[in-house]
Amino acid sequence: MTRLPDIFLQRPISHRALHDIAQGRPENSPAAIHAAIAAGYGIEIDLQLSADGQAMVFHDYDLGRLTGETGPIQRRSADELGQIALLGGTDTVPTLAQVLEQVAGRSPLLIEIKDQDGQMGGNVGKLEEATARALQGYEGPVALMSFNPHSIQKMAGFCPDIPRGLTTSAYRSDDWQLLPGGTRDRLREIPDYDALGCCFISHEACDLDRPRVTDLKRRGADLLCWTIRSPEAEAEARKIADNITFEGYAAEIPG
Repeated sequence: MTRLPDIFLQRPISHRALHDIAQGRPENSPAAIHAAIAAGYGIEIDLQLSADGQAMVFHDYDLGRLTGETGPIQRRSADELGQIALLGGTDTVPTLAQVLEQVAGRSPLLIEIKDQDGQMGGNVGKLEEATARALQGYEGPVALMSFNPHSIQKMAGFCPDIPRGLTTSAYRSDDWQLLPGGTRDRLREIPDYDALGCCFISHEACDLDRPRVTDLKRRGADLLCWTIRSPEAEAEARKIADNITFEGYAAEIPG
């Protein structure tokens, strides 16, 4: 098992990079990534798949919330997406390859692979393959995670030497209405951690006192959490978590 590099525990991780629409920095944008690097933070980004099989740095399945366009991101090619402006700034939707070139090892990069199955099932592989292809030869600190254990299983095969973990949650029914109850109940207990060779989880901050989370940390798992939005919430989370993923304020860099 490859361990999470210490830098992922030392620098607060900016959620979808250091985004701030008021400053012209949309989430997951090159401008937000530049700001995170300049501030000395780690960077968390999300990946979706383009129509032509490239890993795109974008959170949502649909373009509507974050751009002036509508419809699934998977129906647009990487070149088309590279012409679509992100709302609140001048950047367009970047590829993972472009972001890796921009970061160039200057900040730890935590990559979340968004579920492409729709039900956290096994109908995945194209985005994972595209991610691995983009990461070939990248030498900076990087780690991979997903809510979908099947995605991490794929990445274990494609990139066995890159640290991998699970994004985990309380899986409340109100927050996960489209996910079957049995799937929520299973994933809530993080049953796949050991079999997947994970070295960390990034857990929902309001659920950090879950016994399974306590047990994993006791057995050596690194514990990140999401998403912290105030210094007060950060102080509370750090009583349990090794590091935070944050947005909306300037997290203090320890030491």
